[in-house]
Amino acid sequence: MTLTPEQLRMARAAVRLGVRELAASADVAPATISRFESGKGGMQMRSVSALRAALEAHGVQFLDEGDIARGAGVSLSERGD
Repeated sequence: MTLTPEQLRMARAAVRLGVRELAASADVAPATISRFESGKGGMQMRSVSALRAALEAHGVQFLDEGDIARGAGVSLSERGD
């Protein structure tokens, strides 16, 4: 299970969660989220799982390439596609 900084930023924006609010929901430090979103650090698997679960509880659906969304959303393609 992976999570990119772009996915995290987009998911957080889609459900209008601030860094502190998401951090509280996922029981991680706000600095962990900020550092990861800025590309200045990775995250432990526990933190990735907790963030994904918190965002999914708010209605976010994470997609792998080729998956079809259950509702309206945004997707990133490879740059240049």
